[in-house]
Amino acid sequence: MIDSTKQTATKAGLPLGKQRNYNEVVDYLDSHWSVNANSKTLERMKKLDAALGSLASKLPTIFVSGTNGKSLTVHFTTKLLMQEGLKVGALCHPHILTYNERISLNSEAVSNKIFTEIANEVINTSENLGLQTNSNEILAMMAIMYFSQQKVDAAVLEVNEGGTYNPVNICDAKVVAITRATEDDVITPTEKMKDIITDIAGVIKKGTHLVSGDQVKEHLQLMNDLTDAQGGLWAMPIRKLAPLAYPFEQLHGRCAALAERLAQIFVDKFLNKNSVIVNNSLLARQKGQRGRPTLEAKQKLAENPQKTLEQFWKHNTNELPGRFQLLDKEKPSILLDTASNVDAFKNLLLGTRLLHYQRPLKGLTIIVAAAQDKLACEEFYKLIRYFFKKTSGQLLVCPIEEPLSGNKEEVSWDIEKVTNEMKALKVKAKACKTFEEAFDLAKKSVDERQGLVVITGSQSIVSKYWQNKGIKKF
Repeated sequence: MIDSTKQTATKAGLPLGKQRNYNEVVDYLDSHWSVNANSKTLERMKKLDAALGSLASKLPTIFVSGTNGKSLTVHFTTKLLMQEGLKVGALCHPHILTYNERISLNSEAVSNKIFTEIANEVINTSENLGLQTNSNEILAMMAIMYFSQQKVDAAVLEVNEGGTYNPVNICDAKVVAITRATEDDVITPTEKMKDIITDIAGVIKKGTHLVSGDQVKEHLQLMNDLTDAQGGLWAMPIRKLAPLAYPFEQLHGRCAALAERLAQIFVDKFLNKNSVIVNNSLLARQKGQRGRPTLEAKQKLAENPQKTLEQFWKHNTNELPGRFQLLDKEKPSILLDTASNVDAFKNLLLGTRLLHYQRPLKGLTIIVAAAQDKLACEEFYKLIRYFFKKTSGQLLVCPIEEPLSGNKEEVSWDIEKVTNEMKALKVKAKACKTFEEAFDLAKKSVDERQGLVVITGSQSIVSKYWQNKGIKKF
């Protein structure tokens, strides 16, 4: 299977070049995030794709863009399409422990062996062409190659930043989702929001269906106008919430409903006719029967009840393993959330409050580590102050000790400054020099059976939690 990548290089007249091992590939990716990072162009990706067989235009793709909820929507969409019997590739950003997490097939991360072989093919082709590609471009091309080799029925690609010049935009998306459109500090001038939405909508091409989970009328109208102008098809509205288990319906209901709409449009409009669909599909529109059902039809239905989306959500996890997860078997219970901006953090606090309503907590500690340009702002302080007025607990403020490659968490916030500003607002807050110090303090401050420790503010601190447990990969 993977030998085909070597054949591609030979056909293109390009030497194979250096064959790096897995750790050398990781080092290469770690060191190439800033290469041409601010260069707004798709030319490098187009040349790389052409040299590797022009794979992007042939790949049946779904894009998920927006501010928050992208990875969760990709996860839900993948699960729904897999339920239909389809082979589904997914590209997510960023990773928590290993780069492999970003590229998955039917929810299984790519193996080290395949990851290494495809990375070598892409990196060597790029170097032979003299392209100076960055890690975002390399990973996007790796995903496109892997999914093409695997002949997936659908590739669900997260547009991790921007839109128009995002590396995945060399593909022609069949369906595009915009989860939400907000800036990190929530309070954003109207003109700036227009620019953000216009850039995101750059992934819309002629014939692309667009659906959004945004709730701001002005944003939706602008998306509609941009879709029409670019020859796309406006596929609104979506259902407000999907029937998830409490409290996930309140937290993730719109992401799940958006995933349903994405998957339904793809199956109805674009699915390869040769793809296998399970008999009692959740998504495909079934031809109606005229007249009353026969006794035979009734008996068959009684023996094999039609599956429903409600049953699907009831029997599937409503979390995103490793990133947003309630570990209620731990003592005390742990809530992980990679929320790294004010809008996402607001949703996290809602979820924490709902958990408290469901099962009164005996002790609550929130551990936060964030980048200086993300949560160290007045809006965050107001959210925390209001939350702790209504809910008893404490805040532990940590630094980002080991920034993850590729997620732009380069500079940690000033923990002493943030802690002092919290204390000035009468919030019970304490600065901790390390995550280990904060976690030990948190476990001692809440009840072992009925307490809750929330770990949030960045991908880095969630990664630190798993490392602290000795987990090296999911």
